[in-house]
Amino acid sequence: MTTSTTTSTPVRHRSLGDHTWQDQAVCSPTEYNPVDPETFFPGPEETDKIATAKALCAQCPVARTCLDAALETGDTHGIRGGLTEQEREPLHSKIADRLDYSRVNATLTGRDIHLTRAERRAVVLAGYRQDVPVERLASLLKITEEHALKLYRETRRAIRHRQIAEDAARAATTGDTADQLHRDTFGTAA
Repeated sequence: MTTSTTTSTPVRHRSLGDHTWQDQAVCSPTEYNPVDPETFFPGPEETDKIATAKALCAQCPVARTCLDAALETGDTHGIRGGLTEQEREPLHSKIADRLDYSRVNATLTGRDIHLTRAERRAVVLAGYRQDVPVERLASLLKITEEHALKLYRETRRAIRHRQIAEDAARAATTGDTADQLHRDTFGTAA
């Protein structure tokens, strides 16, 4: 019986302003890797070029970072991260709602990562639940401490309202009348 082990390299998220990942890209032409950059900008009918570009992207160690960069910067030209312009089009409109917990966790550990709106909300919620100080949250999200405090207050309020709604729904479905007031609860008049 043979056993195989699968190793997974940690996801490398692009930091704000970081372009060093491009040096590792398969599409980056070098003396030993003479890749024609035009291969990644085929016309819609150039299926051979598209297939070649996608095959190169499939071998690329930074394909995910490339795709993230294209989506985050709104780059709609060429093949990026193994996807054509048409394949990336629906992703561009949904990028603000992307929620990748590995990016949230990387931010909480201090990495300076470009976050989507949904990921920023997740950082606030995780920070609140983990008792991350307001000053630290402000630093992680690059906002003022007053704004970080406001976000924590909003988070606390949302959690409280959600709990109240869940308790009310649970009481309504189970027929729990313990919380309802009855005439006998107040006693009788003397």
